[in-house]
Amino acid sequence: MVRETAEIGVVVERRVLNSSWVDHAWVPVAVLAGEPAATPWTVLKQTAKLVRYYAGSFEVEFFGTDTTMYRENLRSGQPSLWVVLRPTDAAPGVVVHLVTADSSEAEALTETDTDIIDAVPMPVEIQKQLAAFVAAHHVEHPFVKRKRDRADPEAMAWRGPHVDRRDEEG
Repeated sequence: MVRETAEIGVVVERRVLNSSWVDHAWVPVAVLAGEPAATPWTVLKQTAKLVRYYAGSFEVEFFGTDTTMYRENLRSGQPSLWVVLRPTDAAPGVVVHLVTADSSEAEALTETDTDIIDAVPMPVEIQKQLAAFVAAHHVEHPFVKRKRDRADPEAMAWRGPHVDRRDEEG
């Protein structure tokens, strides 16, 4: 299987909410090309309503089997990476679970209903790397419309009452 990786840094915010049910929300806000020198969970900005953190580095993977989705992402006009945060009991309360360039992979993770998933702009450096990966490994698969088998009109036809021939031989 063809596979390539890119190192990125993930930036998230913990936003204070004015709600009776929850006091805050975690939101992915950006990814950085490369691996910054900062340590994970370094505070980048702090106000009364939010704290922005460098959550740490992550290795985003590109697979040769997913080039169609990558190509559509790059052609979208707003190439994105989807950041998946997973709640945890350890401080600060979330971990970066996944970063992907495949929107269908991110969509599949929405079924858990516990992960925090959001698209963030893809850095230009990652766009270039992904475009080169797609150019090198994409294989066009022609669309083939499946044809249904012709129905046999006699398959479900009435044949009268069933007679067990073994009883007649007896």
